[in-house]
Amino acid sequence: MGEIVLAAKMTHVPTMLMSEQEGPVKGKRQPAIDGHREIARRARELGATTVIICDTHWVINAGFHINANAKFEGLFTSNEFPQFIQDLPYSYTGNPEMGDAIAKIASDKGAYTLSHHLDSLELEYGTLVPMRFMSREHDMKVVSVAAWATVHSHDESSIIGEAIREAVEASDEKVLLVASGSLSHKIWANKDYAANNGTFTISSEFNRQMDLHVLEMWKNGDHATFLKMLGDYASFCCGEGSMHDTSMLYGALGWDAYDKKCEVVTEYFPSSGTGQTNVIFPV
Repeated sequence: MGEIVLAAKMTHVPTMLMSEQEGPVKGKRQPAIDGHREIARRARELGATTVIICDTHWVINAGFHINANAKFEGLFTSNEFPQFIQDLPYSYTGNPEMGDAIAKIASDKGAYTLSHHLDSLELEYGTLVPMRFMSREHDMKVVSVAAWATVHSHDESSIIGEAIREAVEASDEKVLLVASGSLSHKIWANKDYAANNGTFTISSEFNRQMDLHVLEMWKNGDHATFLKMLGDYASFCCGEGSMHDTSMLYGALGWDAYDKKCEVVTEYFPSSGTGQTNVIFPV
């Protein structure tokens, strides 16, 4: 019987890649990189064989979708930030059986989901950035779940999380589950970015305060209260991908029955106006 052995909410900011390149950002995102590697080390120690990443950079407009190809390989350039992420090489093994199982269970539960085996369906950088650093510590098979859900409810996306858990438990895999996305996500207006040193600042003090409050709730295990405010938080603080990655994470962990105290492994930091962190959700 398989199990989810570790879960995490993880940042995927492009400046993590730039942090290892010459330039003004060099070294600035080392704490975030260290957080990714620490999560991968924990997963390795727990025997994780597959990582399932709920990716808020994969936008979907109908149904739910899973990239369940057997092999992911190529060069990635971000169409959003081609000056930040360009010609990024990647090569990872997939887990088609796991992706297919999640899709079937989710569809049976009423959340119509398709699992895809297409060489031309690229991974998005919400998957590629965490894998860039986690793969240095541990080699895991990868399943990517679309989590920028534009016409979906959080209740629906929680069903995807339930399906992930049930598919894992029906398998022989040990899984690291990742919600890949920010906390608040109000990017600086283009005309204000440079004037506010946008790469390293938050665009809204209200958002910063809400982010810090949410982190305290997570650290205290007050997830039931957080879930009551998830919809408003995602809306008013511009949660990345409407925070469907977070809804999927909670669906897999038991929703408001989950009460474990989280561990912040990368202290909260602002990036391009948004709020970022790496947080472990014990299982």
